[in-house]
Amino acid sequence: MSKKRIAVIDRELCRNTKCGYQCMKACPVNRSGEECIVVEEDGIFPLVNESLCIGCLLCEKKCEKMGFNAISVVNLPEELEEGPVHRYGLNEFALFRLPIPKRNFVVGLIGPNGIGKSTVLNILSGTLGPNLGSFGKKEPEWNDIIQRFRGSELQAYLEMMSRKGVKAGYKPQHVDLIPKMWKGKVKEVLVKADHEGRLGSVVESLGISGMLDKNVTELSGGELQLLAIAGTLLKKCDFYFFDEPSSYLDVKQRLMVSKEIRKLIDHSYVMVVEHDLAVLDYLSDHVHLLYGKAGIFGVVSGTYGVRVGINSYLEGYIKEENVRFRDKPIYFSKTAKSVKMAKAYLSFSGFTKKFEGFSLKTEPGDIYKGEIIGILGPNGIGKTTFIKMLTGELKPDKGEAISGFRLAYKPQRLVMDSAEQDMTVNDFLDKNIGIRLHDTEFKKIMVSFGVMKNAEKSMKNLSGGELQAVFILSCLGKEHDVMLLDEPSAFLDVEQRLNMSRLVRAHAEATGIPVFVIDHDLQVIDSISNRLMVFDGKPGVSGSASSTESLEDGMNRFLKSLDVTFRRDPATGRARANKPGSQKEREQKDSNAYYYMS
Repeated sequence: MSKKRIAVIDRELCRNTKCGYQCMKACPVNRSGEECIVVEEDGIFPLVNESLCIGCLLCEKKCEKMGFNAISVVNLPEELEEGPVHRYGLNEFALFRLPIPKRNFVVGLIGPNGIGKSTVLNILSGTLGPNLGSFGKKEPEWNDIIQRFRGSELQAYLEMMSRKGVKAGYKPQHVDLIPKMWKGKVKEVLVKADHEGRLGSVVESLGISGMLDKNVTELSGGELQLLAIAGTLLKKCDFYFFDEPSSYLDVKQRLMVSKEIRKLIDHSYVMVVEHDLAVLDYLSDHVHLLYGKAGIFGVVSGTYGVRVGINSYLEGYIKEENVRFRDKPIYFSKTAKSVKMAKAYLSFSGFTKKFEGFSLKTEPGDIYKGEIIGILGPNGIGKTTFIKMLTGELKPDKGEAISGFRLAYKPQRLVMDSAEQDMTVNDFLDKNIGIRLHDTEFKKIMVSFGVMKNAEKSMKNLSGGELQAVFILSCLGKEHDVMLLDEPSAFLDVEQRLNMSRLVRAHAEATGIPVFVIDHDLQVIDSISNRLMVFDGKPGVSGSASSTESLEDGMNRFLKSLDVTFRRDPATGRARANKPGSQKEREQKDSNAYYYMS
């Protein structure tokens, strides 16, 4: 490869008519008389000649200073010798290398959002022909593509694609959009997807018989996820790709879905993107790491065993390839936090609520200054109903909503009206938090959480993870006395989840504002919570929750109710689900220690 530098210009963010092409004026190569940055032919956007670019970053800094963040110039890893597998165009995203689908194995992909996982899917499913970086020219023939990978494990898969194509089944990430695409009752939707008479067995294995007569528009986030998974499982495909199948699912459902996905490897290729590391570990046989710079370029690593691969990702260093892609390793603490409990900041009511076919009863409790209460329990057990009664959004039969306190509430589903969808991120935040948006400290939070770079993007064009980050920041920025977050980890990647946990934790400690957090990622609950509320009962029929309890007692009781044990990885401190019937599982059950033995 002749050049080691890549430049990307985000056309949605570029405001050339407002800035007067300051990037061109700032470029020292341009000032010397050469044309490093020019205006595209028959267009208005600037283009960067990467072969002339000296990497001074003056154009990027000028654009950032003006608040547009449209230009990114980065050096590619020295170890990257080959050209891209696909590039969308001049100054657009580039993907280097491909993961290898394997017969009889689940292959997992781990990496940040915006790093090329969708491009991988489109190429391996046959939707997108890899152009080998030759955009704007004659597209490469299949022989050229296969020649590129000759001698590798990927060759056989590409040859199959060239002969007959690949029938692919895709479970999308953003299941909140399903009600806009699928109409009618759940059973009607699934019957259309069922071409082999397997509907009954899939319904039973996923435990979704109770939602068959519901309209798609009435489904919760978890039910939408199960509908998407069921629809994918019912298809007969050569290649299955599941994009974040755990989002909105409870712990038991995550493990159950993992088992069903694994059954597909008997006859098909299966690839999974997952940010819940415990689920990825439980589900996958092999993993590929994706690294680079989000929205700029992505590189796919070689194949690794699941434990080694995940630990290498957390370390930020791939020893076998001599690549470091993160300055500091990610390590999960196994020390529960504590807060001073001299006097309750807020005493909350116990609730009772009866719906048609479902009832909920919760005990009263207290929350202390700067405390975070994690809320755990199966889906359909009343956790979101409890939060809605706390906020006053739903009136209980018995009990009182929080009063006299300003509330910041992030709902489970990220729903916007049509006007909000057309807003930029800045306008949306301005509407929700007002003057705080211009606070220097808040801008630092926007940068650290990756929101600042999208400030001028339209809300409707954000990915699931980007949208989640904006909604969380909207809560952090509001004037409030109590914060309530319903599944804040959904759609966030591994680093974003850790960052979110740290931001919320730091916010609670610095301000003394208490927080309620519902989540199904046990690593998030473990790293963010002081105490727990555990909900149990019969999902969809009745739910109950006792008062708060310690993190250790609550987690142990919750996992015992699911008959699941988790241990910690000694190298990283992360949670790992024990395989059913394994020696480690038996040891922990004998010790009545279901929660994270070291």
